[in-house]
Amino acid sequence: MARAPFELAGVRVAPGSRAQIDVPVAKLYTHAPLHIPVEVVHGRQPGPTLLVCGAIHGDEINGVEIVRRLLRSKGLQGLRGTLIAVPIVNVFGFVQHTRYLPDRRDLNRCFPGSESGSLGSRVAALFREQIVDQATHIIDLHTGAIHRTNLPQIRAQLTPGSETEAIAMAFGVPVILNAELREGSLRHYAQNRGVPVLTYEAGEALRFDEWAIAPGVRGVRRVMRAIGMLASDRRRATPRPAEVANGSSWARAPIDGILRPKVHLGTRVAKGEVLGKVADPFGNSEEEVRAPADGIVIGMGNLPLANEGEALFHVARFDAIEEAESAVETFQSDYDPSPDGMS
Repeated sequence: MARAPFELAGVRVAPGSRAQIDVPVAKLYTHAPLHIPVEVVHGRQPGPTLLVCGAIHGDEINGVEIVRRLLRSKGLQGLRGTLIAVPIVNVFGFVQHTRYLPDRRDLNRCFPGSESGSLGSRVAALFREQIVDQATHIIDLHTGAIHRTNLPQIRAQLTPGSETEAIAMAFGVPVILNAELREGSLRHYAQNRGVPVLTYEAGEALRFDEWAIAPGVRGVRRVMRAIGMLASDRRRATPRPAEVANGSSWARAPIDGILRPKVHLGTRVAKGEVLGKVADPFGNSEEEVRAPADGIVIGMGNLPLANEGEALFHVARFDAIEEAESAVETFQSDYDPSPDGMS
């Protein structure tokens, strides 16, 4: 029995084919239409329906490149199931180089949305109804905020033995944060419906970070193999198992001033260790930023200018700190183009 076509926004995609679909979302002040771009790859054989989406925050563009490379990668002609690829969800923010929507709302706090609510709520409702509700699995691609960068990591709500845990491990990054669900996020909405969701965090907003993009593409493909959408590839080595953090916390600026960091992403630190120093332009007043716990630096600010209380270094805590350090070092040696891990 032939597989049925896949339908999205009124477009029918036949089995064994692919189609680019522009989902109408709004009109600009000029009356020009605005669309969410989608590409659907509908396999000949049945299988999961995976949604891979980027730029829910409009300035987080590494995911856009991950989706582009995924769609151009080999093996999709033999796909089982259906791939829904959305490189840019927040098209408003993307064209304006900003995280937010024009009404300053965070789209990733607007789910499930409402057709009669705010702009953010309406966009969330449209994205949910047309696209999200068709997915059996979701990978949501993110970066750090502007002037802040993240070590490649997966954030997910992990339950022992769950499919979410299995695909998080399959992704192949060194660190997994067992992160609580945030009200209004895509992950909160989908996970509560029983849909396994991974959030991939890597790199910085408004930047293409190759050390974040390449692992993202490989990670998505590993998940696709793990859930049976792609054939297994015995030529590729199995990635080292990720270490699951048991918590994380930020080291914050003790005073206003200019930051001089002493560590970089992936550094193992001890509680109380100096991570950097903040001083006024003359150096008359200077204070140290110290690690809040033993752990690994998984995120940090890139802008040297710091206000008192500003989050500067994100430190993840692990029960097996030596294994976590080794996993990060192995990962960086495989992917990071710079000799000392800093870029």
